[in-house]
Amino acid sequence: MSLKRMDNVGIVVESLDAAISFFAELGLKLEGRGTIEGEWAGRVTGLGNQRVEIAMLVTPDGHSRLELSRFLTPPVVADHRNAPVNALGYLRVMFTVDDIDDTLVRLRSRGAQLVGEVVQYEEAYRLCYIRGPEGLLIGLAEELRPRDPA
Repeated sequence: MSLKRMDNVGIVVESLDAAISFFAELGLKLEGRGTIEGEWAGRVTGLGNQRVEIAMLVTPDGHSRLELSRFLTPPVVADHRNAPVNALGYLRVMFTVDDIDDTLVRLRSRGAQLVGEVVQYEEAYRLCYIRGPEGLLIGLAEELRPRDPA
């Protein structure tokens, strides 16, 4: 097999600082931040000469990364942030959290809004979608553990 791992999920934002703050509150750690620019970068993306501020965040287990990008040039050309959950294409990223209620309280202080409601799927998960910074769609999942008999 040639696939080693999924390296990261990329999200384009208008405010890198606000997005970093939000995802840090969720529990991701800022791994690095910098500017990517020049003709070589544009050859990868097909955008020509580009200048992009990026931040790489990593999950607590170290296995997953989120790349936040703020394009300085060329300018952003489309906005999918208000697309409904059933829109075609990449739409959201989902995180497993210890306590969905506590997480919602903390993220609401950073502007998060619940999309529908928190629901329970069988005896396995509590789930919800929120709109985070700039309307980004984020899924939250809390794994339910079987109760120990008392």
